[in-house]
Amino acid sequence: MNRNKALVVLSGGQDSTTCLYWAKKHFEEVYAISFKYGQKHELEVELARRIASKAGVPFEVKNVSFISELSTGCSLTDNSIPMDSDKPADSVPNTFVPGRNMFFLSIAAVYAREHDIMNIVTGVSQTDFSGYPDCRDSFIRSLNVTLNLAMDEQFVIHTPLMWIDKAETWKMADELGIFDIIRHETLTCYNGIPGDGCGHCPACKLRRHGLEEYLKQKYK
Repeated sequence: MNRNKALVVLSGGQDSTTCLYWAKKHFEEVYAISFKYGQKHELEVELARRIASKAGVPFEVKNVSFISELSTGCSLTDNSIPMDSDKPADSVPNTFVPGRNMFFLSIAAVYAREHDIMNIVTGVSQTDFSGYPDCRDSFIRSLNVTLNLAMDEQFVIHTPLMWIDKAETWKMADELGIFDIIRHETLTCYNGIPGDGCGHCPACKLRRHGLEEYLKQKYK
């Protein structure tokens, strides 16, 4: 496997776009893969395509809509379900898509194997993980071992954002020279509005709080 190549799981959002440019800094060849999984706002895939093109990175989209068909109760894939505005005290929020990161990374690993790529990059974070169990470091480490055993390879799953919060993610983007791209050309909003988004969904609130905190630190 080529140690100078990396595959980025790119959703078109703040975190994965930051990771795309992080990968460009650390690897000679970078590729990106995105997924249609039945999400309400497929605009994110088109934005991911545009971002990859701007970055000069080969890009592919895979249709994995079966993910949204396997489970019910997710507000990101079912328009009839009101979105949780905050994380419930005794369960994961209904914006959680069961198995999403497991499927994404497993498919990415097969794709990587077929393209002689050893490094897989994903934008998950345990610091700002919104209660999603498949964003935790323990899950990523476990899946990394499982994928290596399943295909007898030595993949390395990189998680540049795992231990940093949103303010530090904004700082990383600024240091990578992509602050404006992240601010205006990504889609993080659960209501499908690019840039600063709707301002009131959980993703927008987390993103805005991080931005305000970073700018406060930068200009104090």
